[in-house]
Amino acid sequence: MRRRTTRRRPVLVYDGDCAFCTSSVRFAERRLRPRCEATPWQFADLARLGVDRRRAEHEVLWVTPAGSVYGGAQAVARLLMSSRGGWPVVGALLTLPPMRWAAHAAYRLIARNRHRLPGGTAACALPSSARSSRQPS
Repeated sequence: MRRRTTRRRPVLVYDGDCAFCTSSVRFAERRLRPRCEATPWQFADLARLGVDRRRAEHEVLWVTPAGSVYGGAQAVARLLMSSRGGWPVVGALLTLPPMRWAAHAAYRLIARNRHRLPGGTAACALPSSARSSRQPS
């Protein structure tokens, strides 16, 4: 779904109730310095972004100013492509087969096991409907 908007920067939409996801986004903001806004889906205006809540609950999303939406590994690729240093090259490679396929498989594996990864908590393993919403820090 595409929507025209007046936003000038892409938006990275992530799961703010997942400590691993939040830690990953904070790391990217500090180290990669991507040119985007990052917001938890729980506090984003999903309708304005043209994003379905179920999709936001399922994967990280990259929403362009023009309204194109990329999810999962392709959202990560777009994040890398908007970053400083050599990261745009890595991001571009992740958009090409067979790297795109490998990135998708790796993303799904990480997403299924995020509660076991550093920074993850038991809440990361719960479906979003079972977690309590909290204000972002």
